[in-house]
Amino acid sequence: MARKIKNRSQAATKTAKPNKSEATKPASNGKKAKLSALDAAARVLSEAKKAMTCGELIEAMAAKGYWKSPDGKTPEATLYSGILRELQTKKDQARFRKTERGKFALA
Repeated sequence: MARKIKNRSQAATKTAKPNKSEATKPASNGKKAKLSALDAAARVLSEAKKAMTCGELIEAMAAKGYWKSPDGKTPEATLYSGILRELQTKKDQARFRKTERGKFALA
C-alpha cells in the first residue's frame, strides 16, 4: 500500500544548491570566474574609498571589466535592490552601508 503524503513540500524533490565558495572559485579552464554585481560593487567601493550611487557603480564596474549588465534595461535599479536586500537580510554582517539617499559605501 502506498504511503500518503501530508503536504506538497514532502512530494517535491530537493535540488542541490551550489556552495557560495564554489561560485567564487576560478573556472576550471584557467579563466577567471565572473563576479556577481554585488561582488563587483563591493570591489569598486573598496578601491574608490568613497560613497557612490548605483549609476556610478555600474559605470565603474563596466569600465574596470568587473561586471557588465547582460542586456538589462535597468541595471542601476537591480543593483540598488540587491544592496538593499543584503542590508535587510545580513544586517550588521552586510558589506554595504547607506550613507545618504541613493549612496552606498563599504561597511
